[in-house]
Amino acid sequence: MAVAQALAYCARAARGGDAERYRAALLATPPQRGYLMAILAFNGELARTRETVSEPMLGEIRLQWWREGIAGVYCGAPREHPVLLGLAAAVAGRPLARAHFDAIIEARAGDLYDEQIHDLGELVRYAEATAARPAYLMLEALSVSALAAHAAARHVGVAWALLGLLRAVPFHARARRLYLPTGLLAAAHVAPEAVYRGEPPAGLRQVTAEIVAEAARRLHEARALARQIPRAALPVLALAGLADGHLARLRAVGFDPFALPAERPGVGQALRLAWATLSGRF
Repeated sequence: MAVAQALAYCARAARGGDAERYRAALLATPPQRGYLMAILAFNGELARTRETVSEPMLGEIRLQWWREGIAGVYCGAPREHPVLLGLAAAVAGRPLARAHFDAIIEARAGDLYDEQIHDLGELVRYAEATAARPAYLMLEALSVSALAAHAAARHVGVAWALLGLLRAVPFHARARRLYLPTGLLAAAHVAPEAVYRGEPPAGLRQVTAEIVAEAARRLHEARALARQIPRAALPVLALAGLADGHLARLRAVGFDPFALPAERPGVGQALRLAWATLSGRF
């Protein structure tokens, strides 16, 4: 498969599976944009692992396939898979750190066993592995090495993942999965079974509010670094503006994830990204 075909596949995969980060990535120039799409497509493949297998062992096999696939990319012998071929092009064009790919894969291994998250600090570490690590790779693909940009990417990535997990609470509950810290649930007298039934007690709002507050703090910390960050980092950090919209929606329903209306990305998101482009701010 030609590189152009592989990158086109990655763009379609990113658009279909990670639409908001896809829209932000479109702010990059065409040569760099393809690299970002390959990273997003890879991240999407890993994120769907838990939903695409019927038992943990099958998931482990799938993750091992990706481990070997990444090894092939870095050995100059990528497998004939469009995402791996797209990543091979990105690695050939930019010094992408392999450790980030490995960390993303390992984080998804925990998903297979529905491992409980015990406190907010543990949830933040999971968020960094699954959302900030891809952001670090995207900054490397954009040739952005500024430490402030990477620090901001960590904060924005963590905030994005926290908000994404809150928005997905109803979906995960139907599958009897829970990414909310057990310590926070216990303190708020929330029984996981009640969440699984879709009948959570009022205490769930308290848990959600605490996680929302952490996400908001992360976005504030990222923006405090804005003066030290080059404009080239915008395709990664512009996601902060979209996160603001999700923060507002959660606050509007009183921090009840089950009360969130169906999402319809549209004019609001386009305006936030346009503002980021024109102002150079996130």
